[in-house]
Amino acid sequence: MFSGIVEEVGTVRATREMDGARELEIDATTVLEDLQPGASVCLDGACHTVVEVLDGGFTVNSVGTTLSRTVAGDYTEGSKVNLERALAIGSRLDGHLVQGHIDGVSELIHVEDRGAFRLLDFKIPSDVASGTILHGSITLNGVSLTVNAISDDHICQVAVIPFTWEHTNLSKLEPGARVNVEGDLIGKYVRRLLPGGS
Repeated sequence: MFSGIVEEVGTVRATREMDGARELEIDATTVLEDLQPGASVCLDGACHTVVEVLDGGFTVNSVGTTLSRTVAGDYTEGSKVNLERALAIGSRLDGHLVQGHIDGVSELIHVEDRGAFRLLDFKIPSDVASGTILHGSITLNGVSLTVNAISDDHICQVAVIPFTWEHTNLSKLEPGARVNVEGDLIGKYVRRLLPGGS
């Protein structure tokens, strides 16, 4: 379980293609504290298991569903990746409950600089949109964000404050960029319980 509060932006040091999988080597500093093989780390919101801890980094493997439902297949050497370690019991939950289970890929449509903050519009999958509400929570590239607006054509708008802009990889995105999206955990369960929910 995660909170959507990014601890640092790491850099993809190397990628290696495997049989039906990709090994990712990530440069990092902050998340290395107490990191052990077998621990969980979110890469742009997608939960991965640490395979090896290296000098100044770590490796993970992206396989099967992760490659098909996330942006893990897009990473190249030098890609910037939002990183968060799993929550510890008793920690403050500063963001919202995030599973690290990506629901799909979203596309950045537009960025508007409002001076004190930026408005980002994302085209999100219809199944995510159906469980998303105004002022509810959504996770984009592992960042816990509040829904500023949601349209009938599945455009989700979020407001990004300067601190988040400066301390995540959202500032590196250009319109057309693909990002991981995880819908609100409570919204997903409510939708599933409703008649016709799936």
